[in-house]
Amino acid sequence: MNTPLDTRKITNLHELDARLPREIRGQSHVLPRILSSLRRGELGLTKPGRPRGSFLLLGPTGVGKTETVVVATAQIFGAGRLFRFDMSEFQTQEALGLLLGARLGEVGYLGRVREGAAEGSLLFDEAEKAHPRVLDIMLQLLDAARITVATGETLDFSGFYVWLTSNIGSAELMSLQHSNDATLERHVLTRAQQQLRPEIFARVNEKLVFGRLSYEHQLEIAEKFLSREIEFLSARGHKLELDKAVLPYLVRKGFHPKLGARPMRDAVEKLVGDAAAQCLLKHRAACGILSVDEERDCLVVR
Repeated sequence: MNTPLDTRKITNLHELDARLPREIRGQSHVLPRILSSLRRGELGLTKPGRPRGSFLLLGPTGVGKTETVVVATAQIFGAGRLFRFDMSEFQTQEALGLLLGARLGEVGYLGRVREGAAEGSLLFDEAEKAHPRVLDIMLQLLDAARITVATGETLDFSGFYVWLTSNIGSAELMSLQHSNDATLERHVLTRAQQQLRPEIFARVNEKLVFGRLSYEHQLEIAEKFLSREIEFLSARGHKLELDKAVLPYLVRKGFHPKLGARPMRDAVEKLVGDAAAQCLLKHRAACGILSVDEERDCLVVR
């Protein structure tokens, strides 16, 4: 018979099965492996003395790597349990003191995380940029889920998931247009193993390559953010229908060759919000058909 805690976890996992594919588009080849690892972690099927799960997410910018961590962590733990570290800020040996404490009596960033939470997600963005000594800390987390801070105290992180993201091999992933997915994946994984150190690579449970977003997936992402914006406006009394040219226009404005879909949310909110604002400035609700004004290069409500 399940305890109430078990029931809550099972419910969260069932909801995550539906939520993750809804939020992360174009990456259906990696999501089942992430969900599988999270299930084992949440249901107590991982070995003691290790993180609940560990992941290396590879691929270009703006294809859903960080968003996957955000969505999964929020669904499993709720708000405030994602602890994110940008490894481009930890490129020197002195940065080790920021993580572990620079002087006797300090606990550093990781110590403060552990003081505030017994479980959650540790996200190390752009892991390949970290100094080798900082990578040693990641190795300890992946291997034994324990680190010793400047106070001399050894902290237990076995209640956490460890996520590493990296853009290693992304340039090739974007430029090798005619290679099949399996070839691209092997190429990126080989590059990551060489650059991140084999021992770190070996200790990560799941090494996953997020692919380029096709035009169809870009449209899906634009539609996701547009639906949210229309729902937001509808709750305020503004009823909008869509002209078929709107989604392609939003993809042109919100998808960037180097940044991927990262600018999409802001582009949708700005462009749709500007169209609604023009209606309100004319003392009328934003009700009608949302259309593209090509001459003025904007969205309008007709």
